[in-house]
Amino acid sequence: MRAIELNHDEGPSLAANHFPPVGAVRGAVLIAPAMGVRQNYYADFAAWLAGQGYHALTFDYRGIGRSRPAGLRSLREFDADLFDWADDTDAAIECLLALAPGQPLLVVGHSLGAQLAGMLKHRDRIAGLVSVAAGSGYWRDNAPPLKRFVLYFWHVLVPVATWACGYFPGARLRKVGDLPRGVILQWRRWCMHPRYHVGAEGEALRAKFASARFPVVALSMTDDELMTERGTRVLIDCYENAPRELHRIAPQDAQARRIGHFGFFRAQFEATLWARVASLLGGFGAAAA
Repeated sequence: MRAIELNHDEGPSLAANHFPPVGAVRGAVLIAPAMGVRQNYYADFAAWLAGQGYHALTFDYRGIGRSRPAGLRSLREFDADLFDWADDTDAAIECLLALAPGQPLLVVGHSLGAQLAGMLKHRDRIAGLVSVAAGSGYWRDNAPPLKRFVLYFWHVLVPVATWACGYFPGARLRKVGDLPRGVILQWRRWCMHPRYHVGAEGEALRAKFASARFPVVALSMTDDELMTERGTRVLIDCYENAPRELHRIAPQDAQARRIGHFGFFRAQFEATLWARVASLLGGFGAAAA
């Protein structure tokens, strides 16, 4: 693994980790993180992909993890929204294309990471997207355990805590993690709309998603504590002109007691879930060749 810095015109420098391929090169994989999740969470999976012959790249969105400016005590004065995080994803794609010229560019998006792919400037360079535990965040599409709490979260906790602190202090509240004010308030607006981001942002964003042509395969966990099958279908249908599939995965399919929203990237799933993704990536790469 090699730590690198991403520089781009749309914002501050970002921290990334490059995992060079072992053996014959099969392609390049960007691992796009979930909301508030640091890139180190995906290190085992990225290293495993490198062992399968892929250039793998992880990164932190601006304001998160190592992409938080040095010396910044809190996110109170830090300005960012979800369009900025899409720009950060584009910067990571540019880096990966430079590291692996001529190789098919593949994306594994975890939760938010799969929600942003249709709004990228470089969406035409993507040869395939594997969506992991991702779906619409619309509150009525949330899983039942979350739905019991989510209206309080969006209508009380988020606005009050964000107003008081100037950012969302999720680490202190043990909810999601610290998030810039612009990110949490835009995400709140998305989650209040039945069509999620394409509904909340209007025709311009809907058209961007409609222009995406890369194949999308969504892996939906039956025991996901946050996301439902319906929510996953709403998200992949935003990619209305792209080939898309939804695969439901139960813990017993991976010889496990639990997978949930975050479990997929644990090393215990190397021989099951990770191998399944490698097969999907290989198919995307072969189709792009």
